[in-house]
Amino acid sequence: MSQELANILTQEFENKEIANTLQAISERYKDGSIFTTSFGIEDQVISHFIFDNSISIKVATLDTGRLFKETYKTYSKTLEQYKKPIHCFFPQHTTVEKMITDKGPYSFYESVENRKECCQIRKIEPLKRLLAGNKLWITGIRADQSENRTSMQLFMWDEGNQIMKYNPLLFWSLEDCFTFAKTNHIPYNILHDKGFVSIGCEPCTRAIQEGEDFRAGRWWWEDKSKKECGLHG
Repeated sequence: MSQELANILTQEFENKEIANTLQAISERYKDGSIFTTSFGIEDQVISHFIFDNSISIKVATLDTGRLFKETYKTYSKTLEQYKKPIHCFFPQHTTVEKMITDKGPYSFYESVENRKECCQIRKIEPLKRLLAGNKLWITGIRADQSENRTSMQLFMWDEGNQIMKYNPLLFWSLEDCFTFAKTNHIPYNILHDKGFVSIGCEPCTRAIQEGEDFRAGRWWWEDKSKKECGLHG
């Protein structure tokens, strides 16, 4: 039934403007819709739609404790420009302390298992708390970001988190996002201008070279097929 509803919502909204869809969502899922931002260019575009139109959708972010200083600056500039709150969720400090005590600060370089443990502690667990009580999750996913995202649809049921997911920029290109951001004077992370297309934690992200895959800069020391943290499957 949940995926059936996702199909119905996709058909209902696939040809409608994003701002109108977000407004409809805020009314249909009153006090139960949330957007998660990591301050990448896609998320900045969606934040603009929400904030600039004063849409009643909660905006939240995960602070893993390992973010780039440029990401924090983008966070600050977004608050300054829109004067709207962005709710911050941190990992549980006791589990971070134990992981680092047991394995050191860079255990994620040693194995895929260690890296996934770090992602679980710093991202997945706080995401569960962030999504708790909500009925619809809005994300900045685009279809061309990775191979496993090409089959996603506008609305989809997230089985792992038991929540409906809306991906408003699913069919946008990276160029579409930059064009929209620059036209609307949206603050964005300056790391994008230095070859960083997908920006996560500082130790796990690098710029990509011309011709490299979009996700090549994330967990670059791992096999390509393993490059997901678990947030979106």
